[in-house]
Amino acid sequence: MSRRRRPLVPHARAGLDALKARVANVSDPDQAKYEVAEELDVPLQHGYNGQLSAHDAGRVGGQLGGKMVKEMVRMALEAASQKDRM
Repeated sequence: MSRRRRPLVPHARAGLDALKARVANVSDPDQAKYEVAEELDVPLQHGYNGQLSAHDAGRVGGQLGGKMVKEMVRMALEAASQKDRM
């Protein structure tokens, strides 16, 4: 399985980071994963997290990614609704 750690569209990074911060209710996108981990009671720390199970890491990423996808769908539906009104 390929691991892609960068967006398909390089110029989209800033927008994705802003969305990540918004869905996690934090001001800094780097804090988003720690906020979600805290909500899920996952012991995520700054720095090395070798003790973290793949299951727990996936819970954090899945929760955050899922919220981002839901928000993007909501935004697209809203944009389509606005377009239909014109």
